[in-house]
Parts: sequence; C-alpha cells; structure tokens
Amino acid sequence: MTKQKPRIVILGAGYGGILTTVHLQKLLLSDEAEIILINKHDYHYQTTLLHEVAAGTGDENRICIPIKEVIDTQRIRFIKDTVLGVQKEERQVILSHGGTLTYDYLVVALGFQSATFGIPGIMEHALMIRSMNSARKIRNKIESLFADFARVKDLKQTLTLIVGGAGFTGIEFVGELADKVSELCKKHGVDRQRVRLLNVEGGPGILGAFDPSLAAYAKESLERMGVEFRLSTRIKSVDAQGAILASDQGEETISPATVIWTGGVQGNSVVCGTAFDAPRGRIPVEKDLRIKGYENVFVIGDCSAVMDPQTERPFPPTAQLAVMQSATCARNLTSLIRGEQRLEAFHPLMKGSVASLGAHDGAGVILGLKTRGKLAVLAKAIVDNRYLYILGGPKLLFGRGKFTMYCMQTAYTTSSSGK
Repeated sequence: MTKQKPRIVILGAGYGGILTTVHLQKLLLSDEAEIILINKHDYHYQTTLLHEVAAGTGDENRICIPIKEVIDTQRIRFIKDTVLGVQKEERQVILSHGGTLTYDYLVVALGFQSATFGIPGIMEHALMIRSMNSARKIRNKIESLFADFARVKDLKQTLTLIVGGAGFTGIEFVGELADKVSELCKKHGVDRQRVRLLNVEGGPGILGAFDPSLAAYAKESLERMGVEFRLSTRIKSVDAQGAILASDQGEETISPATVIWTGGVQGNSVVCGTAFDAPRGRIPVEKDLRIKGYENVFVIGDCSAVMDPQTERPFPPTAQLAVMQSATCARNLTSLIRGEQRLEAFHPLMKGSVASLGAHDGAGVILGLKTRGKLAVLAKAIVDNRYLYILGGPKLLFGRGKFTMYCMQTAYTTSSSGK
C-alpha cells in the first residue's frame, strides 16, 4: 500500500506565503509532500508598492503577478478561495467555496488588515490602502474629486486630502500623492494653491523608526512638495464630510475633506485572536516560527509576532521580514517532512529600509549606511528588483522590474538637482 504524502497547506500568497511555496518546490522532491497554496486572488501583488497605485503614479499591471507564473503547477496545487477560519484541533481550514481542507502542516501567511484604534468613522468613511482593489478605489476617487472640483467657481473653496498616519506607508503615499496632485491640477485646470494635502500624525515626528536626521530630511522634502504636517495631532473622528482633529491646542474640524487612513496594521482576524491567541493583533511565534503548543503550525508575515532581542519588542511587520521568514519556514518544513527534529531558529539580518518621497527623492539606511536623494531612489529600485529575482528569476525581473541601469542613468543625469 502506498504511503500517503504529508500535506502542507499555505494560507495566503503575499510575500511570505508565495515565497515559502517557491522555496518548498525547490527543496522538496515531488513524492515527499503535497503542497497546497490558497489565496483569494489568482495573483500575487507587491504590497510595498500599493501606495503608488493608490496615488495613481504606479502601474498596477507591473506589481500584479499571476501566481501560476511563479509556481510549478505540476508540483503545487493552487486553490483560489477565501479562507474563513482554521479549526486547529481538527487540523482543518474552512474555505468560502471549497468546504473544509485538512492539513498535516499549516503555514499561516494571510497578511494584514487595517488597525483603526477605535477611531469613530474610520471604517465607514475613510479610504484605506489594504489591497489592490482598495488602491484602485482610492486612485479613482482622487481622480473624480479633481474632476468635480474643477467645476467649483468659488475661489475660496479648497480641495482637502488628509492622510492619517506618518509611518512608512503614510509617508510614501503622501509623497506619491504630492507628485500626482501637481499633475491633476494641470490636467483639470485647478490652481495648486486651492488644494491642501495634510499628513496627520499622533506622535511628535514622522517615520518614528527612522534615524532622526533622515526623518527630518523626509519632512523637509515633502514640505517643499506642498505637504502640510500636523504632528502630535490625532484624528478624533471621521464622517462623510471630513474629520475632527485633536491636539493640545484643542479640536479642529476640517470639512469638506477626504481621509485616507494609513495609521497602522494588524494581523488578519480570520486567524489572529480567533483561531489562535494574538496579543496586540499578532500571533507570538517561537524561534522556529511555530506556535507554542502547535508544532505543525507556522506563522509568518503580518500575522506573526517575532521578538527582537535588542528591543524586547516584536519586529515591525515588514515585507523584508516576511521574505526572510519564508526561507526559514521552508527549510524547517523540509526538516520535519524528512523526520529531522532539530529545526532552525529564525535570526533576521535586517538590511535597512528606504522610504520613497515621491518619484525623485527618498531617504533611508541600507547596510548601515544613510542614504538620501537620488541614491536612495536607486537603492529602493535595487531592493525591488532583488525581490523579483528571488521570486521568479531573470524572466520576472526583466518583465516587471525597475531596471537598475535605467535608475543609475536617471540618478546620474539628475544629480545636478542637489538632492
């Protein structure tokens, strides 16, 4: 009688899920395990570039990658379906259309959902960058706002866009939006002085995890692009007309205004706090990326909480972290499949990060070196290219990458700008 192969089920095709799948198809022989990837769309997209689509400055076709382009369909079974829940004791995944699916090993990589911190009206009235569909919705909304505003004859009226949150996503989005606003003003014949672009942050500064000098550089760069900052200010509530801001100086109603919320993320509630305990919205994992008490369940990406021994706090849930987790997760699954009990501990080597400030500026740290201006733009393009190469090799890189030589030429020819 033929021995049944152990079944590995991977939930989600974000950075962590898709790369775990790609690694496993290289590490495991076809007769060693059955591998199933479940995702609600038949494409993978680069969430770190969603802000470009939302602002209308990026090409969605470039950041969307059909899943079957990067997996071996002879080795991997792909199921397009929505995960509704996990029955951990029964070792089953509940699907929207496919009933239930049993597993021997489970990889939870379902990604994030927006954290609203209980602010009234955020869910009902604010726009959020949380998926490709939501990014398209924001882009279309902004375009229609300018088209409608162009017909307003009252020169005292303004078009106001409020970006809530000055973390990584908020700053990158407001930079792209500043570029797009100038373009839309020209397209629709709107005076740029009649458009307000506000970034609201509850903390005293932007990019809280960044070096202070780089954060200051980013703030000054964006202010030159017309962004107004409201720091140490929180969004108290949002409604259909606008928002109420609160600070030590009191409250201020800004209306009419459109609010785009980028104030924080948490793990997907399909598993976080439901199937598994998730303090502060993320599931704590052991050093080998498994859940304590569930030796057949791995959690990676935005759903996982991995402790940083230096800060004694969880690492921020970034794409860089998910990419590194995927490699460890795949190797540990391979060890378990082959009967090896000693698993690898996850020790992330963070290489730094770069925040884009519109199309032609940026700031960050790469391999311990501070970088800003055109050099930062180049560094970010290289990082994006590297991911595509890891995922799909040269074919994917040359098909969808931001080509390094082009970036180098751009950096050289525009260096006289002083950035």
